[in-house]
Amino acid sequence: MDYSIKQENRRVVAGFHMVGPWEKTVKQGFEQLAMWVNGQKIPAREWVAVYYDNPDQVPAEKLRCDTVVTVDEGFTPPANSEGVIVTEIAAGLYAKAQARVIGNDFSTPWYQFFNSVLQDNEHEIDEKPCFELYLNDGNKDGHWDIEMYVSVKKRAF
Repeated sequence: MDYSIKQENRRVVAGFHMVGPWEKTVKQGFEQLAMWVNGQKIPAREWVAVYYDNPDQVPAEKLRCDTVVTVDEGFTPPANSEGVIVTEIAAGLYAKAQARVIGNDFSTPWYQFFNSVLQDNEHEIDEKPCFELYLNDGNKDGHWDIEMYVSVKKRAF
């Protein structure tokens, strides 16, 4: 899979922290997020899923993710925002790739992306969370266009 290495700026995000199998929690988290964003008229710039764990090492019921939107620096959730967290995605060096997800199969492009990055001669995967940006609403047209980000660092030689 083709990817590029980019320096990314810090992102302030607000939304929901979820724990459990990603195929359930991400969908549930985005449903909650959409209700909150639309109900509170939150000025969301990007819709993002942040993944904290490796599904090959962490049991499905303990997988953590955040379903969030990017917001302005200093954002404070309005009243009636129970359960909403405000956090950040760290700035740094990231491998970045685009994919089209069909049939809700998000795992295939992620595995392809990780396999490509693992073969990189100059960079290795760093321990920061991975994230994906949603470029469209797949509920409307049956596919999701996403950008995937994996934190990397220069290999020590």
